Amino acid sequence: MAKISYLGERKVIEKIISNLEKPLKMEIPFGDDVAAVSLNRDTLAVLKTDMFVGETDIPPGMTLRQAARKAVVMTISDFAAKGVKPRAVLTSLGLPRNMTEMDIEAISRGLNDGVREYDTYLVGGDTGESSYFIVCCMVFGTSNAKRLITRSGARPGDILAVTGPFGKTAAGLKILLKGFEVSEEDKTILDAVYMPKARLSEGLALSRTGMASASIDSSDGLAVSLHELRKMSHVGFALREVPVSPEVVKFADRNGLDSVELALYGGEEYELVLTIKPKGWDKAQQALHKVGGDLIAIGHATRNQDIVLRIGDTKKEIPYRGWEHFR
Repeated sequence: MAKISYLGERKVIEKIISNLEKPLKMEIPFGDDVAAVSLNRDTLAVLKTDMFVGETDIPPGMTLRQAARKAVVMTISDFAAKGVKPRAVLTSLGLPRNMTEMDIEAISRGLNDGVREYDTYLVGGDTGESSYFIVCCMVFGTSNAKRLITRSGARPGDILAVTGPFGKTAAGLKILLKGFEVSEEDKTILDAVYMPKARLSEGLALSRTGMASASIDSSDGLAVSLHELRKMSHVGFALREVPVSPEVVKFADRNGLDSVELALYGGEEYELVLTIKPKGWDKAQQALHKVGGDLIAIGHATRNQDIVLRIGDTKKEIPYRGWEHFR
């Protein structure tokens, strides 16, 4: 039997799903950012759980308070991608017995930082002893069934867009894990690692417009996010640009790196990757500007189910590559 280090996270999930009995009707199929259960004809209970493991997920220099906050943010980011407001958060904590009272103070403050930043509350959970520090968050919310933005609604001709530039987290991890040189200009790059932000206001605003046809959060990297949208919506994408953060361009130039590679194949960046109905572009963009966000058009959905970047006369296929647990 193959070890899971060979299978990778996605094959592991497929194996688990293959052994589950499915309900007669799933409001959201396996493979999307969240799960949902129908409460009545129009309303869905929306659920999401995510796990943050200290041994693998805490980079050098991150405090326990920042780690606990990030565990909340990364879970809420999936609600942002669906345009759903989180109503309550539960958490289960795995705590090594050598942790101190001061550590628990930092963790609890970090959890509160995360939930209050997105106008919700931590209402309960569980604690247990573990070999490593673990934070598992579960978020609950409700949504009108017609307002929830799935991964499967993109159609050929829809505008491909993102809520911000990419590459900061990948560059930050180069600094923290690979020893690349850090300068004063790189502070915002490290902030992206230590204090990420979920695009909840943007997701809620887009949901209200009804103009987003599909959406995913980019926690596994831009390239993987595009391939997941492609798979669920049965479309391809033609990109005219890769939105790279200006700070990342400077960092890459200084260190002999490819800024586009950093932007495409990083992870833990919580921008939204969306498709917008062409007739609704102006409405969607105005809605994001009203909440202080941005919407950047980077291409369009195609009938051919490949993902290519076209710059001038050059055409480059974007492979399925990015962050994956167990590999």
